[in-house]
Amino acid sequence: MSMKVNTIASRLILIAGSLFILAGCSLLPKEEEALKPPLVKPVKENFELYEVKKSTITRKLSALATFRSSQTTSYSFKESGHRLAGMRVKSGDIVKQGDVLAELEQGDLPTKIALQKLNLEKAQIASQQAKMTTPDQEFAIRLKSIDVEAAQLQLANLQAELAKTRITAESGGVITFVTDAQAGNIIDPFNTLVVVSDPAKLQLYYESSDSAALAGVEVGMNVDVKIGSQGSAVPGKVLQTPSSAPRTDNKQQAERNAKTIIVGIPEGTAGAQIGASGDMTIIVEKRENVLVIPRTGLRSYLGRDYVQVLNGESRKEVDVERGLLTATEVEIRSGLTEGQQVILNN
Repeated sequence: MSMKVNTIASRLILIAGSLFILAGCSLLPKEEEALKPPLVKPVKENFELYEVKKSTITRKLSALATFRSSQTTSYSFKESGHRLAGMRVKSGDIVKQGDVLAELEQGDLPTKIALQKLNLEKAQIASQQAKMTTPDQEFAIRLKSIDVEAAQLQLANLQAELAKTRITAESGGVITFVTDAQAGNIIDPFNTLVVVSDPAKLQLYYESSDSAALAGVEVGMNVDVKIGSQGSAVPGKVLQTPSSAPRTDNKQQAERNAKTIIVGIPEGTAGAQIGASGDMTIIVEKRENVLVIPRTGLRSYLGRDYVQVLNGESRKEVDVERGLLTATEVEIRSGLTEGQQVILNN
């Protein structure tokens, strides 16, 4: 009986121990399961596309030009060592033929001329008296005539000297340049002091900061000219380009000619005046019925021209030959066909 009780007690102890162990295990923290990576769905790339098609592409030169006279006269003194008495005109003045433009200091020339006029008058009176009192004395009369001629020559010489101290307008016009030399300055010979321009002979002048921008412009090309915001377009013609400009030894003039075009307009055009501006447009080159894409679709690298086209849902590079190029468009001569989708630069 006692053995049976012991056996039962042993089993109870084992069961209790097992329950304790199991209870202890349940008190330990459970190990968390590792999170699985989320499933990322690839984002479909959005392209800015352009469908290749045939069109007309035009390269234009549009610029703001200035009206100048095509007929100008420059005035200067021819002798050195003289001082300027003063300029008698200013820019914008309207002058007529014979008006004094500038004067040099005259010294005592006016007094000498006045005295010489009196000497001439005395000689003339003496000659007349000789003819009246001694009409038969040929030699005496001739001597008095010589005195008159000598006095006339001296007076003419003094008047010529006085004329050299003045610059006068050979014809009427508008003063478009006046030197900044001041009274009392010594004037260099042949240094331009005044420019007179004919206001009826007007042309448009455009001087570009980049001579390459004038490439392709030729003499005789048509020009649309608009004067003022409300003005209508008038026809013009290219008269001079860098390649047609006359040769000159003047370095500064040669540099200006290399980046200047001159446009002629009809005489008497309303609103055209010296110093005014005009918007001019020249169609330099035009291609019709050619493949054209936006310039943003053309890519260049190390001399290679190419585009990216849509191939399924991805990009594909295609080499191309470009033609006429403008600020916004480019002609494609080969490498693309009509209807292809070109990916534009983002």
